[in-house]
Parts: sequence; C-alpha cells; structure tokens
Amino acid sequence: MPDKIKILLVDDDEDDFIITRDIINDIPGRNYLLEWTASYGDALQIISERRHHVYLVDFRLGAKDGLELITTAIEEGSDAPYILLTGQSDRETDEKAMKIGAMDYLVKGTISPFELERSIRYSIEHAKSLAEIQKLNSELEERVEQRTSELADAIRKLEQTNRSLYEAEQEVRKALQKEKELHELKSRFVTIASHEFRTPLSTVLSSASLISRYTTTEDNAKRQKHVDRIKSSVSNLTVILNDFLSMSRIEEGKIYNVPTTIKLPALSLEVKDDMQGYLKHGQKIDYQHSGALTEVVLDKQLLKNILLNLLSNASKYSGEGKPILFRTFVTPEKIQLVVEDKGIGIPEGDQSHLFTPFFRAGNVSDIQGTGLGLNIVKRYVDIMGGTLDFKSKVGEGTIFTITFSKTADL
Repeated sequence: MPDKIKILLVDDDEDDFIITRDIINDIPGRNYLLEWTASYGDALQIISERRHHVYLVDFRLGAKDGLELITTAIEEGSDAPYILLTGQSDRETDEKAMKIGAMDYLVKGTISPFELERSIRYSIEHAKSLAEIQKLNSELEERVEQRTSELADAIRKLEQTNRSLYEAEQEVRKALQKEKELHELKSRFVTIASHEFRTPLSTVLSSASLISRYTTTEDNAKRQKHVDRIKSSVSNLTVILNDFLSMSRIEEGKIYNVPTTIKLPALSLEVKDDMQGYLKHGQKIDYQHSGALTEVVLDKQLLKNILLNLLSNASKYSGEGKPILFRTFVTPEKIQLVVEDKGIGIPEGDQSHLFTPFFRAGNVSDIQGTGLGLNIVKRYVDIMGGTLDFKSKVGEGTIFTITFSKTADL
C-alpha cells in the first residue's frame, strides 16, 4: 500500500462529497487524500492523468451514469480499481458493475468508515493481482518472441550452409511451429484466466462486503444468499483450475491409461450421485444400463472424469427442469456410453471446432466456461483408445456417444 492513498470521488452532488469526506476522516490513521469532481468529462480527463490510486464513482451522473464512465475509462487504458456508489441496493446493478470491471459496489447512506476502508484496501490489492497477471503475460510474450527470433536465425544459417542438413532444418521448423502454437495457447490461457477468475473473485469480494451489513437474526436469509454466492463462485474457480491442471498434465504427457476391471453400472450410479449437487432446479439424470454384461476393463478415473464433464455440460447448457439421459451399453463386442440433453444445442457452424482448446460456441457467451472441457474429454477418450461422436441441433439438444472396443474376455 502507498503511504498516502489518493482517492477521486466522481459525484454530481456536493453534499455526497461532504458526507464521503467525513466518512474518510473517521477512518483510523487518516491515510487518505480525497479529491472530488462533479463532471463526467472532467473525471475522464483526471483519470487519464493516473494521479489516483482508486476511484469512487456515483451511479447517477446527470445525463450519463457511473457504469458508462467506468467502461469508457477502462477502454481508454485505465487499470486502477473502481468502486461504484449507488443510492440503493440493486443486485442487477451490482452484477453489471462487476461485469464491466468495477471492484466493488457500495450503497450510499449505509457506508461505515470500516466498510469503506476495507473496500478500498481490497480493491487496490485485487487490482495489483490483475496487474501482475498482465505483467507475466507481457514477459511471456517477450520470451516467446525472443525464442522465435533465435529459431528463425538458426533456420537462415542452416539454409546458407549445407543442403544435406535438410532433415535437421525440418526439425527446427517443427520446433518453431510448436513454439508459435505454445505462444498462442498461453496467450489465450492468460486472457481467459484473467476474465474467468475476475468474475467469481469480484462476486466473492462483493458478497463478503455485503455480508458484514447483515448482523441481525432477521437478516439470515440475506446473509445466506451471499454465502451461497460465495460458495458457487469458489466452486466455479475450482472447476476452472481443474481444467487448466488437466490440460497441463495432458500436454506434458503425464496422463496414462491404466485399465482395471470395474462394474460399469455401479460406477455410473456413483457419478450420478456426485452430480446431484450441481444440477439446476428440477433437473434429473435418468440412468439406464442395457445388456447382460456389467464388467468392463477401462481406466476408472479417466472414465469417471469423462462422465462428470459430459453430465456437467448437459446440466449447464440445459434449462431448469430439463431431463438429462444417461445410458450405458455393454455387449461382447463393444462398450458404449451416451449422454443426451434437451438444452440449447450447438450451432452447425461451430461443430467442427468443438474439441479445439479454448473454443466456445457462439450461443454460450453468457454461460461461464473455459472452452477446455470437451477438449479434455476428447483427449482422455483418445488416450483410452475409444471414439467420441456427437449429434446436436440448436434448440433441441445434444447427444454425446463414447465407444470402446471390448477386447477383454469377461
């Protein structure tokens, strides 16, 4: 933290400035310097000068509003934290503020010195964390560019020396292509990680701040709502981190196929039970097994991860109350697993890219995700020697079918 934290209040009401100044003066230590502007245009000019550590922005700013100001400032390159101030608690405005990049959301008239100091401190620390991610990304790009330049120089020297080194030249070209692909993959990773981490982290910060206001028994319902939001956000972060970890292990060749004899219906019911806490209201998984045979020889953990991923997607991309069909078939020749939903479906133009890392279909922009899940499923199925097929139609749903040859004599 800096020795003196400079704050800019953007508010067209001078009375609110006086109230805010008094609140800041009541903060122990008085380690803050508050400045004020009532003009939307002046605020953008002052923000561009980067003289302040944090900005308090009122939602109402005459003809325009604070959300527009924050959006414009961030588009123009501002990376300082923003805290939105409003006259009343409004969940929709809260979520809009978090989505465009605000670090916190406070209701005027209820702000205490402790609460304001806590929000400012958390917002500055959060902004520093995001800045570190961007810094690491820049350093990574520089290293990749340097490595690419070195490889390009090596290629030119090989071309000038001896044509008999053709095979070696091809290897270097492959290394260069691999390096470029790695650069693109890591750049997309940092971009998605920054975005996907920011939303749940902002939700946790906002809810943690709001919980402190609910201190009476009558506030239990409100307090529980924000506890549930925090739990959901932490769960989302866990899923994102698991996806990135699985992708990293696959790229490093650390995922192995270790088949064992398992009872497929029992494992399927176990997966179904594990999914219960993730289903939307009214959703149910209808599981059925066909065939007299129940034992199969497959990697239990990889198979379980595949099924959890497909069933999770079926729930995520289906509405409340929509059924999810889960079927397993075992014959002497093959093993099949089918997951079918009645959800939003996959646009035909996107289907050829469905298993590409970080790819997301055009109709899921409002649904959280990394674009890694189906790529991981496809890689797991390949490692296990199976095939993955799907059929989908927008508005009607999607069917995923996994097939393994049954070579074991059970």
